[in-house]
Amino acid sequence: MMQHPTTATDPVPAPWRPERTVAVILAGGTGTRLGLGIPKQLVKIAGKPIIEHTLAVFEAAPEVDEIIVLMAAGHVADAERIVERAGFRKVTTVIEGGETRNATTRLALDVIGPGDCNVLFHDAVRPLVSGRIVRECVNALWTYAAVDVAIPSADTIIEVDADDCITDIPVRARLRRGQTPQAFRSGTIREAYRRAEGDPQFAATDDCGVVLRYLPGTPIKVIDGADENIKVTHPVDVHLADKLFQLAAAQSHRLADHRGYTEELAGRTIVVFGGSYGIGHELAELARRFGARVFPFSRSTTGTHVERPADVEAALKTAFQATGRIDHVVVTAGVLEKGALTEMSEETIDRLLQVNFVGPVTVARQALPYLRQTRGQLLLYTSSSYTRGRARYALYSATKAALVNLTQALADEWGEFGVRVNCVNPERTATPMRTRAFGEEPADTLLSAEAVARASLDVLLSDLTGQVIDVRRSADDPAQEVRAAVVPAQPGAEPGGPAGPGDGTAATGAEQYAW
Repeated sequence: MMQHPTTATDPVPAPWRPERTVAVILAGGTGTRLGLGIPKQLVKIAGKPIIEHTLAVFEAAPEVDEIIVLMAAGHVADAERIVERAGFRKVTTVIEGGETRNATTRLALDVIGPGDCNVLFHDAVRPLVSGRIVRECVNALWTYAAVDVAIPSADTIIEVDADDCITDIPVRARLRRGQTPQAFRSGTIREAYRRAEGDPQFAATDDCGVVLRYLPGTPIKVIDGADENIKVTHPVDVHLADKLFQLAAAQSHRLADHRGYTEELAGRTIVVFGGSYGIGHELAELARRFGARVFPFSRSTTGTHVERPADVEAALKTAFQATGRIDHVVVTAGVLEKGALTEMSEETIDRLLQVNFVGPVTVARQALPYLRQTRGQLLLYTSSSYTRGRARYALYSATKAALVNLTQALADEWGEFGVRVNCVNPERTATPMRTRAFGEEPADTLLSAEAVARASLDVLLSDLTGQVIDVRRSADDPAQEVRAAVVPAQPGAEPGGPAGPGDGTAATGAEQYAW
């Protein structure tokens, strides 16, 4: 049904003076199409339930005063636990939603009450909505009584009949794909639903459709959405959303100047396993310059073997006894030996598995009690080979893939303790070990260890958890290593240049403790 513009004879409405802005999070879906047996809004992505990501956006939005959650039947307690654990102060009500979208909206309006306010209805399973979209919705309500969010359609849309034959092809330039939130002046959406109650044929899948049909003279403003503001509906959407969160990590926690890092790091304690040279050494030195108390341990300088529980325990105790806290534990220690699997000795195989996988596991187990006290972070390192095993790197690739899985699993397990776990995936990096292995290489093809260290520091200072974060050379100027671009790991992506690990470790037939 077409909208009819208001005429010049219509009375001039009074200025809009809302009492508050309320975000209504619609979380009544059951997740049937995902086939997971739990509501899709409780599925974990990037270390947190989808609904927690969504609530965090509205909690952080200064334009939003209150949040109401309409949860799937039987799962209100789950939502309440998430709200309590995350400390969302704006959430005032968590109740069961209705059997339909329309019934759920009516329940929300009853909770909101009769006062004039802005109301934003948002799908809980759109966790990548941005603060910019929320802000523009609220701002538009000063001028319009109803606001929708949409993006242009990249596909040609066709209409078909009952026999699946094309009956029309609308002009694509005028088509948009609807998203949420949808925003309204409370009186407008209430009146639209009041009129809808008298229509026995009433059924709508979104609230703007109710206003369009029952208040045809009301302009509905459309603001630009975003491609990443996807709705998690099908199994593939879970994978896509997880990758999009990795992309969002590009803005992880970059600070503008030295003073910002100093303010963040002063008083923190960082333990680095593998901190004698390479990325571990650069990270230790960088953090120390910004005021952190750093304790580097390695096989070569302190005799610390990450695969030995006693060594790890002693190292952590040393740091804790000196400072009374441990905020971050970083594991850059690793070993790489090239060769066909069938030609490797049992000793070599055991060393690869022990250092590259058992070591990080050992550190994780020993570090958790300390990190629980500070709600700190464990940072691991993988390489580009984790996405695709390479000939003559079989065990190395396998252990690096295992570290990614370990990162995601521990982020899930330790979320209730407030402990974050992330994994950095550096592009080929200029380190002494790499130079000894491959000789001199063009400088503009390698990251500097200092650039990876700075990106790692950004991750440590962020709220990220469960993320695999690529660190690459700047696309703007590959010759410059003044900063590292943090982007999501791309499955199957392999940096160019000589064959070798993407993390900067040396690749030789002899034992290499690198990073």
